[in-house]
Amino acid sequence: MTAVVFVHGTGVREPGLSALVARVRTGLTGQRDGLRVVPYAWGAAHGATLAAGGASLPHRSGTARGIGEGPSGPLPGDERAAAWAALYADPLAELALAAAGSGPPVERPPGSVPPQQRIRALLAALAARGDEPGAEAGPGLARAATDLAAHPLLGPAADALDPADLAVLAARCLTARLVADALDADSPLVPVAETRDAVTDRIAEALGAPPRGTERGLRSYLLRTAGAAAVRAVERRRRALTEAAHPAAGDILRYLSRGAAFRDGLRTLVTGLEPPVALVGHSLGGIIALDTLISTPLPAVRLLVTAGSQGPFLYESGSLPSLEHPAPLPPHVPAWLNLYDPRDLLGHVGAGLFPDRVTDVAVDSGQPFPAAHSAYWTNPAVYRHIVDRLP
Repeated sequence: MTAVVFVHGTGVREPGLSALVARVRTGLTGQRDGLRVVPYAWGAAHGATLAAGGASLPHRSGTARGIGEGPSGPLPGDERAAAWAALYADPLAELALAAAGSGPPVERPPGSVPPQQRIRALLAALAARGDEPGAEAGPGLARAATDLAAHPLLGPAADALDPADLAVLAARCLTARLVADALDADSPLVPVAETRDAVTDRIAEALGAPPRGTERGLRSYLLRTAGAAAVRAVERRRRALTEAAHPAAGDILRYLSRGAAFRDGLRTLVTGLEPPVALVGHSLGGIIALDTLISTPLPAVRLLVTAGSQGPFLYESGSLPSLEHPAPLPPHVPAWLNLYDPRDLLGHVGAGLFPDRVTDVAVDSGQPFPAAHSAYWTNPAVYRHIVDRLP
């Protein structure tokens, strides 16, 4: 009887572990009778814990949080920050909302300048000044102003808004593009909100808005239409970041600094099983399995399976504890099947690093990242590929 040792990934604890193992067991035994699925619950034994009850996590007010003290409400400006986050993702978002609210064209007095002609002329004049008015937010203002002047959404938005309000909206669009470009370029310098807002004010005034301190009358379209959702998004992101710090990211850091206990535990489990044995590891579990097999020959193990794992990346970047690039994979490491979802940004390939030693197979869950990283064990194709190669 083949024993399949399942090595879970980061952050998995009970009761989630039991549900995950049950799903893996069902997926494998549904493809082949007589398999014994054995979990390696390294998270409970060796995973990260917050030994002082979370004393290292800052309070939302920015002060230290005492042990046992509960979270406070949203930080001041959470709605505004969430609206800017939406603009960084799509600088034209507010223009689109404004354009959607425009009515049919209206007849204007003879000799009057159409609103879209006026804003396009102001954008052209702004572009002629180069990048200097927005330099604190990043380069590219001249190009961004030129692109916005030619954008088809600008006309309907100009028909829907007062010229001063349109100037503010267009300024936010341009500033958001500058910051978004900086983020896309992985710039180490992104302006704080105060600087970003000062740049926005400067651009808005260049486009015809009254100076700040004058009532402009326009609240962010994104806040007006989705303020509550924006706050919920902020809370979800804060929760995700906190949970990423513990235990998921903590598991990775703990393994890379104190991984011997993880490997020893897996080695002890494997040596107590009758061969043949297959190791199946997800994410960090795949790194633990690979590292263990590299460190010590385990003849009972006939197959290594990794899914959504970073082992090849750690090896190439010089971070894999057991093997440093360009050293080859030791000959005692068994056949290696590496499954990755093309949309999983945490899944890496190994055939280019270990020719003829790794078989990379793409499995598409149809999910975007990060959902793709957790969808391997509900994908029937994953189990078919594993069972086809089991001893």
